[in-house]
Amino acid sequence: MRSLRLAIPAVTVCLALGACGSGQAAGDDPPNPMGATPVTTPADPDPTTADLESPGPATPPTPITPAPTTATASTRTPKLPAGPSKPPPVGAATLTGTVQAGVEPGCLLLDGYLLVGGPREVLTVGASVRVTGKIQPDLMSICQQGIPFMVETAARRG
Repeated sequence: MRSLRLAIPAVTVCLALGACGSGQAAGDDPPNPMGATPVTTPADPDPTTADLESPGPATPPTPITPAPTTATASTRTPKLPAGPSKPPPVGAATLTGTVQAGVEPGCLLLDGYLLVGGPREVLTVGASVRVTGKIQPDLMSICQQGIPFMVETAARRG
């Protein structure tokens, strides 16, 4: 009975120490975070000494390819409107088109530009408008899409 009391803590300590070890030798590379072994390609040998250094041709490493995945309805991304159809103009600009809803509530887009400011009674989803303002690509926004366009004036088109 006394030897059983000594054996259990000894086994526990051995298991704990075994679980702590990484299984690596001192000079090995650290493990890949994904758990895969890194694939490396050897450098091309010097053609003048290749026959002297190696007895035969080296076999290239087999590349690791990820398993194919299938998209389901929950993983598909919604089709978003394309970006601006024209390159951004310099300075003041005028945009015309139909206002579209952004992916975030309260965000409005026109031809790939995010409409910031302006009269909200004119800028409504589905309205055909003409807006003037300035492009502000460095402006931070919660809308996550479109190039920010600071609206100075907005009017509905007939």
